[in-house]
Amino acid sequence: MIEVRDLCKSYGATTAVSELSFRVEPGRVTGFLGPNGAGKSTTMRMVLGLDRPTSGTALVHGRPYRELAEPLRRVGALLDAGAVHGGRTARGHLRWLAHSNGIGDARVDEVLALVGLSEVAGRRIRGFSLGMRQRLGVAAALLGDPPVLLLDEPVNGLDPEGIRWIRTLLRSLAAEGRAVLVSSHLMTEMALTADHLVVIGRGRLLADLGTAEFLERHGRSRVLVRAVDPARLAGLVRDAGLTAEQADGGAWEITGTDPGRIGALAAAHGVVLYELTVRQDSLEEAFMRMTEDAVEYRAVAA
Repeated sequence: MIEVRDLCKSYGATTAVSELSFRVEPGRVTGFLGPNGAGKSTTMRMVLGLDRPTSGTALVHGRPYRELAEPLRRVGALLDAGAVHGGRTARGHLRWLAHSNGIGDARVDEVLALVGLSEVAGRRIRGFSLGMRQRLGVAAALLGDPPVLLLDEPVNGLDPEGIRWIRTLLRSLAAEGRAVLVSSHLMTEMALTADHLVVIGRGRLLADLGTAEFLERHGRSRVLVRAVDPARLAGLVRDAGLTAEQADGGAWEITGTDPGRIGALAAAHGVVLYELTVRQDSLEEAFMRMTEDAVEYRAVAA
């Protein structure tokens, strides 16, 4: 597993990560979420020994990354798909990595096939698209068949087929008992992929819980109602002490109640309804609401 304990990282007067603690357990995909500048990449770099913590520890299998023998067999990582030598071929790049950790050439061909790059294995990387480089980065992360994976924005640049492939791959890797940590800004994908969420903002932990529990705790639930006489319905709702906001098409969104109560209220007063639906916030909506005070860079609306 990955274990982060009281992790801090400062650059002069700037604190990038502050007293951060969480665990990435085997057998599930953990989504690592936060606004730009929240400290996600810095945290992943400290887990991989690329940055030294100011204080605290980041452990993999109970040890600092720097102490791992043949680390590719213990941890697979994709932080920057562009951080490759453009003059090498895809196969040459993977062979160089494999030989550094005592991994045979047969495994190189296996991972090239797994990520769909077998036919371009002899091409120079400088001619690869961003999506192809992402696939190559995933292949490198899988070279040592590691029990722990860290992937930073792995779907960046992928087409819809590639995004679905990554989603299926990550879930299958977790199902095999691996610990998978994935950082992404694509909330729709995280909702479909992650079993657990770790959310940070301004370098601090904001949430560490299951995806379903996160939505239940931080998402809003409301009842969408459409009536033949929307004005009369609105009056009934207000008289009942409920909060209603007008939605598109003459509908009302009502919070603080359930559809059964709304249906009974309408029936008791002869108001005909033709829609009565429960709406739950998406992961994106819940995330935006939770992190609105932790956004470092906020654009001004045109």
